[in-house]
Amino acid sequence: MKKKSNAKSAVALRYDSAKDKSPKVTAKGSGNIAEKIIAVANENGVPIKQDADLVQVLSQIDIDKEVPPAVYQVVAELLAFVYDLNKDYSKKKS
Repeated sequence: MKKKSNAKSAVALRYDSAKDKSPKVTAKGSGNIAEKIIAVANENGVPIKQDADLVQVLSQIDIDKEVPPAVYQVVAELLAFVYDLNKDYSKKKS
């Protein structure tokens, strides 16, 4: 029986519609590396979505590689989440 790890995992994505065909994995890791990814995101106001299944899927993608078409739907939902957060944030600043 495989023991489940309690270590936190994280994956960072970047998407620039002017340059990228699809989002790219820019960082990934578990334990201390995941904590650092999360800390940097928090320091820079980058939205964080907690989804263990999504992290597991995205962890299989090499750093600086585009997200494959097989996971576009899930990543599209993630981007919609981020866009909604940005829209809410913009309204609060107005």
